[in-house]
Amino acid sequence: MNNIIYLIPILPLLGFLITGLANRSLSKSLTSIIACGTVGISFLLSLYVFMHLQHDHNPINATLFSWINSGNFEINFSFLVDSLTSIFLLVITGVGFLIHVYSAGYMHDDDGYRRFFSYLNLFVFLMLLLVLGDNYLIMFVGWEGVGLCSYLLIGFWFKNVDYSSAAKKAFIMNRIGDLGFLLGMLILLVNVGSLNYDKVFTISQSAPWLTIATMLLFVGAMGKSAQIPLYTWLPDAMAGPTPVSALIHAATMVTAGIYMIARSNVIFALSPVTMTVILIVGLLTALLAASIALLQNDIKKVLAYSTVSQLGLMFAALGVGAFSAAVFHVMTHAFFKALLFLGAGSVIHAMSGEQDIRNMGGLKKVLPITFITFFIATLAISGIPPFAGFFSKDQILAELLYKQGYLAFGVALVVSLMTCYYMFRLLFVTFYGKFRGTHEQEHHLHESPKSMTLPLIVLSILSVIGGFVGFPHALGESIGVHNWFDHYLESSVIINPAHFTASQELLIMGVTLVLLVVLIYLAYRKFVLNNTTPQTDNDIDGIQKVVYNKYYVDEIYNSLITKPLDNLSAFTAKYFDKGIVDNIVDGVGNGTRTIGNKFREIQTGNVGNYLLIMVLAMVVILVVNFIN
Repeated sequence: MNNIIYLIPILPLLGFLITGLANRSLSKSLTSIIACGTVGISFLLSLYVFMHLQHDHNPINATLFSWINSGNFEINFSFLVDSLTSIFLLVITGVGFLIHVYSAGYMHDDDGYRRFFSYLNLFVFLMLLLVLGDNYLIMFVGWEGVGLCSYLLIGFWFKNVDYSSAAKKAFIMNRIGDLGFLLGMLILLVNVGSLNYDKVFTISQSAPWLTIATMLLFVGAMGKSAQIPLYTWLPDAMAGPTPVSALIHAATMVTAGIYMIARSNVIFALSPVTMTVILIVGLLTALLAASIALLQNDIKKVLAYSTVSQLGLMFAALGVGAFSAAVFHVMTHAFFKALLFLGAGSVIHAMSGEQDIRNMGGLKKVLPITFITFFIATLAISGIPPFAGFFSKDQILAELLYKQGYLAFGVALVVSLMTCYYMFRLLFVTFYGKFRGTHEQEHHLHESPKSMTLPLIVLSILSVIGGFVGFPHALGESIGVHNWFDHYLESSVIINPAHFTASQELLIMGVTLVLLVVLIYLAYRKFVLNNTTPQTDNDIDGIQKVVYNKYYVDEIYNSLITKPLDNLSAFTAKYFDKGIVDNIVDGVGNGTRTIGNKFREIQTGNVGNYLLIMVLAMVVILVVNFIN
């Protein structure tokens, strides 16, 4: 079993090395076979490990070698595979494989085809390393690695200055969070004496240092998983190719923060202050991002802010100790959000690169597979039963109501209603009505190739059936169906589900569903029956303009942080760097050169001068010896 576990991350690493080093000596078809094949085999191996854990719930420890051994501090390069790890392995490799297959068609004509696939493979390898490690140090290596890969993939088309800037923004904002993660690790190391999970998770009592450590670890999660105030990099990450957006937003990087807290659930549960902060930040992020998504017109930007909002709901669940509910939503969200991004990529592919939904319309006739799968994903993310998002969102809402009260529940419910409205707005404006693009775009409209539509179909099936593994507790108990997902995770995370009667749970579901249907009808009446097109930039005013411009958060950051730092850098460059450092360095050089020039004057080439110097030297030596 250990060898199988080693192979899961090693295969994508081999794919990266082969496609990266061989580069142009490989054909595009061979490149895609190697890149997709290595991730596909990793998925099959992950599935095998998952099936093994179904029968034997004991975690699997696999030690590759002793990594650091200094005094009492010892870190092995070891992997831990338990129920929590196995879920993330399946999501990363399964959804990652589908994105790889999709990319073979989407990126076929790109000059950087081989480089793109090498980056994708490296991304998957590092994400697998992040979730497989049995200590925080290995997690941190993967954590930093996916940050690097996000920089490479977001700025993949680096000749575009805006895309390069977006990549740098993502990299720098993640470094802020990573500093918090690193400091949190150091506090754990100083107080526990180890970074191994089995040692850290033996902590049984709260302490001030533990609250500080968990808060710093959460800062790391805020950066990776795009929570307030470190969320602005994620919408800009749309600069990368669409498969990159799907990979970052659905299956890999942004889920790292959720995984880290779920993995560390034992120590986070001991810090009520940190848990409260996580809840508040999660709810505020979910509400802010959902409101921004209501007025966005870039098809990928809508989905980007949707991701930020959904991540906020996951953190809210973590904040009330509903660790299983958060992980459950990670899984279902991976299905429908990957489907939405890949569906958006199919639309953009058909529209020759156009991303503004105001220039689309009527696409359901020419893109039938894309439309149907996008429609399924929209139903899933909106929480319509029996699609996957319904089950995971219902569990989060129930946990918030039971453990935190009506305020937290109300905020999460408003976020869910907003999600439904802006997603159906996106669906109706893009696929219904008359085509609003150019004649040339209309002439080139066509359904995507099978390499792109097959992953859409598979993900749509998962978006339909994926939620049944987490059947609602109250309803399940009343009809004899248990919540398999919670039961499976109970050996890895704290499980304390919300307890409602079947009638109470049905009431919550019923009220929520009625409100969702009303919002769908309102969106349908506005954008289909009345054929309303979203306003142009110049027509938006008042509070809508503030929301449309994302509450000017980027501008505020630019004024309060970026510009002052730029000015400080320019000041220090002019007066300290050039005025002091350069003068010191130049002074040393000039002084050495001046002294050298003076000594060089001694070498006149005149023999008489040399004899005079010799005689004077002898006299000096004699005088010195005489004095001594």
